[in-house]
Amino acid sequence: MINFINNWLVHNNMNEEISVILSNIIAVIAVIMLGIVIDLIVKKLFLRIVKAYAAKSNHKWDDILLKNKVFDQLVDIIPGVVIYGFAPVFPEYQEWIQRIASVYIVIIIIIAVHKLLNSVDEIYRSSQEERTRPIKGFLQVIEIIAVIIGIILIISFLINRSPWIMLSGIGAATAIGTLIFKDSILGFVAGIQLTANNMVKLGDWIEVPKYDTDGDVIDITLHTVKVQNWNKSISMIPTYALISDSFKNWTGMQEFGGRRIKRHIYIDLTSIKFCTGEMLEKFKKLSYLQEFLNSNNNEQMTNIEVFRAYLLGYLKNHPRLNKELTQMVRQRQPTEFGLPIEIYVFLDGTKWADYEVVQSEIFSHVIAIVPEFDLRIYQIPSGYDIGSTSPKI
Repeated sequence: MINFINNWLVHNNMNEEISVILSNIIAVIAVIMLGIVIDLIVKKLFLRIVKAYAAKSNHKWDDILLKNKVFDQLVDIIPGVVIYGFAPVFPEYQEWIQRIASVYIVIIIIIAVHKLLNSVDEIYRSSQEERTRPIKGFLQVIEIIAVIIGIILIISFLINRSPWIMLSGIGAATAIGTLIFKDSILGFVAGIQLTANNMVKLGDWIEVPKYDTDGDVIDITLHTVKVQNWNKSISMIPTYALISDSFKNWTGMQEFGGRRIKRHIYIDLTSIKFCTGEMLEKFKKLSYLQEFLNSNNNEQMTNIEVFRAYLLGYLKNHPRLNKELTQMVRQRQPTEFGLPIEIYVFLDGTKWADYEVVQSEIFSHVIAIVPEFDLRIYQIPSGYDIGSTSPKI
């Protein structure tokens, strides 16, 4: 082509040196324009066919691939292929032209792989399986591998050496690579463990005390797990931290359908005593106790025993507690603060706000009813208590 243009210019009385330069410029422009024209033609025809198919298809994946311009990126390889094919037109520069064209093609492929993996992630997110087994971390590993391979190929093209020669030196660079990609390697291993053991998934409510995190998982990547805390702040936790450190996943409670209330109050040991006849008559006027008092021997009965029976009756009749799950009022080991009376029940739902309201309601009632049984709740004396008992001067 260059010789033809050069001869034509010389034949038209142009200076020979200028004709050589001009013929090369014309040839370069012609090759570039040819690549662009072919690229436009293919895009027009190919993409029109793909869009027509996507419009008729009921699947979402083809729409997502079009939206992320995966096919557009693949078509962009054509100019590089055209330039590589026409490199022999420039014999003096053929080798370097082909090297540069090869580098261009590799870069376009890497970008296409990036867009394809993003599309795969988006397609997978629209499926139900995403709720249990997110794959974003695995896709990021594939992308890193693709980039590494691309870099090796680019360097091998530029220095005109086989990529296998460069790969043979990978062993020597393993130690350095381990340090550079330490977080990625740890994240990849952690991602496999998290997914294989179904330890955490998108939407789970997790609590990680070490990172002061308590909220819903909104994203899982190769390096981090993104959690939206209840105060709407965002915490970024290293993925491998969920393997190396302890955390609590509340999903079991949410799927179970009832949230546990487990809390106790301390009863002053000096206020526990045997019931008198007068006390028992007063207790009979309280709700939930008639059946208990009528079916038990009232001799040697203590006020703390009656108090526990009252609480159990109160809880069994509470409208917001799950009657199918355990309901229990128990004594724990006495301590220096008194006798712990623990309430162990389950809410009939899992909403946090409802949980706090019902729990507060129950213990407000418990605290208010304690004096009716001639019992006292223990609390450390405050300045007010000390001042009220001090002798007046």
